Amino acid sequence: MAAAQTTNITPSDNLVVEGIPPIPTTLVESVERYTNFRSASLSNWHPKRREMLISTRFGDTPQVHLVKFPLGARKQITFFPERVGGGSFQPTQGDYFVFSKDIGGNEFSQNYRYDLATGEVTLLTDGKSRNAGGAWSTKGDRIVYTSTRRTGKDNDFYIIDPKNPKTDKLLAQSEGGGWGALDWTPDDTQILITEYVSANESYLWLMNATTGEKKLITPKGGKEKISYDGGIFTKDGKGLYSITDKESEFSRLAYIDLSTNKHTFITSNIPWDVEDIDLSEDGKNLAFVTNEDGASILHLLDTATNKEKPLPKLPVGQVYGVTWHKNNEDLGFTLVSARSTADVYSLNIRTNKVERWTESETGGLNTSNFTDAQLVRWKSFDGKTISGFIYRPPAKFKGKRPVIIDIHGGPEGQSRPGFLGRNNYYLNELGVALLFPNVRGSTGYGKTFLTLDNGFKREDSVKDIGALLDWIAQQPDLDKDRVMVTGGSYGGYMSLAVSTNYADRIRGAIDIVGISNFVTFLEKTEGYRRDLRRVEYGDEREPKMREFLLKISPVNNAQKIKKPLFVVHGKNDPRVPLNEAEQIVATVKKNNVPMWYLMAKDEGHGFSKKKNIDFQFYATVMFVKEHLLK
Repeated sequence: MAAAQTTNITPSDNLVVEGIPPIPTTLVESVERYTNFRSASLSNWHPKRREMLISTRFGDTPQVHLVKFPLGARKQITFFPERVGGGSFQPTQGDYFVFSKDIGGNEFSQNYRYDLATGEVTLLTDGKSRNAGGAWSTKGDRIVYTSTRRTGKDNDFYIIDPKNPKTDKLLAQSEGGGWGALDWTPDDTQILITEYVSANESYLWLMNATTGEKKLITPKGGKEKISYDGGIFTKDGKGLYSITDKESEFSRLAYIDLSTNKHTFITSNIPWDVEDIDLSEDGKNLAFVTNEDGASILHLLDTATNKEKPLPKLPVGQVYGVTWHKNNEDLGFTLVSARSTADVYSLNIRTNKVERWTESETGGLNTSNFTDAQLVRWKSFDGKTISGFIYRPPAKFKGKRPVIIDIHGGPEGQSRPGFLGRNNYYLNELGVALLFPNVRGSTGYGKTFLTLDNGFKREDSVKDIGALLDWIAQQPDLDKDRVMVTGGSYGGYMSLAVSTNYADRIRGAIDIVGISNFVTFLEKTEGYRRDLRRVEYGDEREPKMREFLLKISPVNNAQKIKKPLFVVHGKNDPRVPLNEAEQIVATVKKNNVPMWYLMAKDEGHGFSKKKNIDFQFYATVMFVKEHLLK
């Protein structure tokens, strides 16, 4: 973005900008520090050395970097205009790694091999279809991955030796877009695969690594819908660990005996979801993470006794990507909190020492004063308790504070306390309170809560925001007359739905890659996703459901949108196609309300390139100043 002579910035050619006033360079300068936060996440340990691959961004997009010791230099290895999915070392020698990337956010990822000795990059997939990263064999000579190349919508299983791309071959055909590979048995004869149907229903299968024959190992067809998340074989190959909500409201850690398929539940004493597991190379220690009211708690299990070992206390925040080094001592993970951007750490289980591997930049700002999240609860229209997290501005701001309600996507997602990044600008500089609700249908509160917005119950989640507006009106420090709503993906739909249902109670809305018409969305979302989304939203091919979906779709209620609207979308979005933005923009323009539109030609489901994210942020700050604060 070049600064024009007129002291306004010029949007780059890849951006389509409509209705957004010129952005003064003074605004860019005033927010600059808040656009220079970095973060880092752990990708993989080296199998022999105490080194790791991480993902972080120095230029425009996140790339793969090598870090050789705690707080060592982050040596950039991949250099692409597109973001790179973290690398995975060949698991015995580590002389090359495999990584994935797409083009322009289209999510049609391709797998590549990067040779550390030469820096040579080799394409391993067909260059056209959507491919998963896959799972390494125990011996490290093969990867099993899924690809849509046969039909464009079915995730079939392929096997390849990444050293020789010509070995790539179809192992098994599958029906549906929810299949994936998890792990190989220690002798590499069987592969654990998952079949995902919905957030409430998934299954585990064993697949023969030679013939591709599948055998179901978890119950199917009973009254109870059961979810299985992840799976790792034990070192003797006689059983596996998985996370499941079988016979429970929450997901528990379970051991499944492969000779009988009997489940032994290990974490029944914890009334929260288990969400991440990894087993040490020697099989003696299992690390797992629980999601307790939105905060991550790291646990360590002695697999011989099924008893937990004491661990040092970590800061309250999110822990993800727990990964053992092959030395059986170092457990790597990514940690993010309200006052610390995402960074990579390791825990030595012999000494209980925590070491920090990356220290990401925070734009020169002192983050130790940043606001922490507070858990809040309110009663909805039917008496159900809904919760969320509020960040209140610093005490220097007096009087009732304006509020931005930020609704997560999914809808099977969850807003959890973490680092707000750019959003700290609204708190610290503009004095706006930020509220992140977890309406019904969010994960983290049990499987019943997760289904409360499915099908014909869709608008009950919108009513949860209506009840939140009532709650805001009762708070002595919040201004019910200055409320704005925003959200991405499903949160974008929610922002539009709030605009049509509660227009008189908000100042404006920002819809980011949101659904405006459920029927056109379900008809045009990529084939591999369509049936998975119908389970959540309803099947638009059934006349009654179609009628209902059309009735509640924001584009068909757009005449009720009386407050300013800002719509943001990526041209290559495979999940919520661009048409969803175009039709709501065209319709709302007829209402004679301020209508801002930003579209990036080189992005997909949300912006990933820094220059585009920055422009979106500048425009959003202007929208907030103009329509919420004035």
